[in-house]
Amino acid sequence: MRADIQARLQAPRHILLIKSHSMGVGDLLRSSAAWAALKARWPQVQLHLCMLSNHAGYVVQELISSHYLLASAHFVTVKEGRPGSAKQRRLPMDAIYGQMQTALQGQPLDLVIDCEVGGIRTALLARRMARAKSALAVGIAQFPLRRFFYDLSAPSSRAYQRLHGLPKPMDYTERDFVALAALGIARAGTPITLRLSAKGLAWQARHALGPGAGRRLVVLNIGCGTEDALPKRPALADLVQALAALFARAPFDLHLSGAGFEAEVNSQFVQLFQAHLHTLGAACVVQDWAGQLSIEESAALLAQADLVVSSDSGPYHMAVALGVPTLCWFNFATPPSYHHQAGVRCLVQPDAAQFASAALDLISSGSGE
Repeated sequence: MRADIQARLQAPRHILLIKSHSMGVGDLLRSSAAWAALKARWPQVQLHLCMLSNHAGYVVQELISSHYLLASAHFVTVKEGRPGSAKQRRLPMDAIYGQMQTALQGQPLDLVIDCEVGGIRTALLARRMARAKSALAVGIAQFPLRRFFYDLSAPSSRAYQRLHGLPKPMDYTERDFVALAALGIARAGTPITLRLSAKGLAWQARHALGPGAGRRLVVLNIGCGTEDALPKRPALADLVQALAALFARAPFDLHLSGAGFEAEVNSQFVQLFQAHLHTLGAACVVQDWAGQLSIEESAALLAQADLVVSSDSGPYHMAVALGVPTLCWFNFATPPSYHHQAGVRCLVQPDAAQFASAALDLISSGSGE
């Protein structure tokens, strides 16, 4: 590394992170591990996120904009027209860069990190922004010529996988660490992270969800309500059997999360679950919050749980990031989506006994028993 570059890396004050991969809750929250690693290296640095999105108004923007590790978050649209319509078209590069310039007007930058593994768009934007701000551009030499866009470049994702002995496909949380390898920053087990925002804390203060005596508080997120995600949704009959097996061993109050379009499936589950418990001579206190909470308020609901049970959807990653004991139900093996850390279990189509045993272990570990 050149001496002048090394000197500029001693104590950067402002870092811009450019991303464009996905606006999913999980995809963006997984980047928080890299943000935490950057703050560990440079505790005083301010991190600024620039996320390229197909259109404005994604639910996750509220959650990420208030993330405690970010000094600012900017969401730049790359298409115009009605989302999903055939007439929606991609904006020219100058228009996208113009949005970035406006968003970051007056903001000094020391480093501009292109977090994307492939593509040329973010590389061009990182180079232009770095020049405009007299900053260093950092990125991934995924193919030979791509390194010329950056002042510092990391080896390809393939080289990163080989170096760290990672399986293919790679754990999604590792993706941002490929670019950080150019700075000598390794993940070293850093988990994803989230804290409640002021809005979340205010909701939590108004809704102290203390369960009944001798009971735990379980939050269930059936989720996966969009058409492309439906294959990941657990079968309701299996969920009923699993939650009933847990209830028989450790009674709990149940709260359901979900978007407004998931209210119907939540209602179906509640009817089946209560009917099944009735045959066993038992009853459970149930509250369905589907469609009633913002994403920050949903985080506050998850944070109160003794256990979160979720499909492979946004609340799963939110619960993990909050440090809540979390059991994720997968319909099929999906290793890149697993979180390998204490307090998390990922099960593939578990039977009721397996589910109850894993859930009890998580509850016990979370309570210190």
